[in-house]
Amino acid sequence: MAAGKPNRGEAKPKDLSEKLIAENRKARYDYTIDDTIEVGVMLVGTEVKALRDGRIDLKDAFAQIERSELYLIGADIQVYSHGNVHNHLPKRRRKLLAHRKEIDKLEGRVKEKGYTLAALKIYWKGGKAKILLGLAKGKKQHDRRETIREREDQRDLDRAKRRNR
Repeated sequence: MAAGKPNRGEAKPKDLSEKLIAENRKARYDYTIDDTIEVGVMLVGTEVKALRDGRIDLKDAFAQIERSELYLIGADIQVYSHGNVHNHLPKRRRKLLAHRKEIDKLEGRVKEKGYTLAALKIYWKGGKAKILLGLAKGKKQHDRRETIREREDQRDLDRAKRRNR
């Protein structure tokens, strides 16, 4: 192909790098994450524009399996500022896209006592919005304290290493 000419008929390689939109840090504090899965999410036009502005809150977001389909519940995508009467509802249920085998596997694990599907983060990948779901089990209060203690101990070790250099 000659330099400077457009490549007609050839597909442009997609950029598969990830760009983080929002993260649910509280989920890792409240839950023990056993396994993760990346799923797509069905959005309407104004939701996509609001996500590009970073206007989403995943604090109380989780996924639920209903009739062998996966739905995101509790994610708050604020209304798009330049939207019109066709703007979306901020806390509506959104369908998640995953393979049937993955959904069936998750359904079996979620039926176990104490497991839930927590939304960990949402990001752009290849021009599409993806959500990282974690198979999570709730922590008890003493587990949370232990997590804090481990984090503080690690900080103290890092500080000591920097001082000794």
